[in-house]
Amino acid sequence: MPTRRVVTGRSREPRARFAQELRSLRAARGDSLRQLGERLGWDWSLFGKMEKGETLGGPEVVQALDTYYGTPGLLLALWELAVSDKSQFKEQYRRYMSLEAEATSLWHFAVSVLPGLLQTEAYAREVLGASGLKGEALEQQVEARMGRRELLEGDHAPPFRSILSEAVLRTALRDVGKWRTQLEYLSELAERGNVTLHVLPFSAGLYGLDSTALMFLRLPDGHTVGYTENAYRGELIEENQPVDRLQRAYDEVRDLALSPTKSRKFVLRMLEEVPCDPLI
Repeated sequence: MPTRRVVTGRSREPRARFAQELRSLRAARGDSLRQLGERLGWDWSLFGKMEKGETLGGPEVVQALDTYYGTPGLLLALWELAVSDKSQFKEQYRRYMSLEAEATSLWHFAVSVLPGLLQTEAYAREVLGASGLKGEALEQQVEARMGRRELLEGDHAPPFRSILSEAVLRTALRDVGKWRTQLEYLSELAERGNVTLHVLPFSAGLYGLDSTALMFLRLPDGHTVGYTENAYRGELIEENQPVDRLQRAYDEVRDLALSPTKSRKFVLRMLEEVPCDPLI
């Protein structure tokens, strides 16, 4: 078979290709970043980060760029490919991310940290930063995590059940305002039809998953896989017998947790306990 030639010479990695197209189109127009920002009404530094591949931006700004450059739908299509590209995640998580994207339902248990699907950007940045990520690597992983949240949005979003240990909700962000925003976001998510939220209070006592963060994914073929994680590694579990054992442990924890209604009230009480920023 003949070797496949690269015709354009541009990257075939979606995120890099998106950034290259942005740089090329602006160069063809002869605009500086500041001029682009002034003409489209966005901070010029955002366009700089997008052209460096540090962030993908949102669909609104990408649509505005499509209109400005006269490339209807092109940039938005490249943006969608970049957002959905699983290669932006660390290598050990890519198989799991691929399965998560096609799951028909998801069950989760959090022992110490909110799951990525429920995190605000500020929460994700602090958690990922605490793991040692910095600079461009940190921004890339935050962007990837925010892109995952789209899984729970839309009319055809899969059902998602999450049990949160009270310890998760007692470990606040350093910034009070950002922690308040995270709790407000949790409260809003709990009202969505496809999201079920439980809180496992300290009063429940000891339980079988007290050191294990866990996710179950029901796949289109009816098969369920599990994924366990700690601060240092994650493990995808696909064999039926260990998945069944984990599901029994999960069911026992769910029996100890508060109902969805009481859980939302629990989150709202915590929100009331967060001090408001003093007026300046």
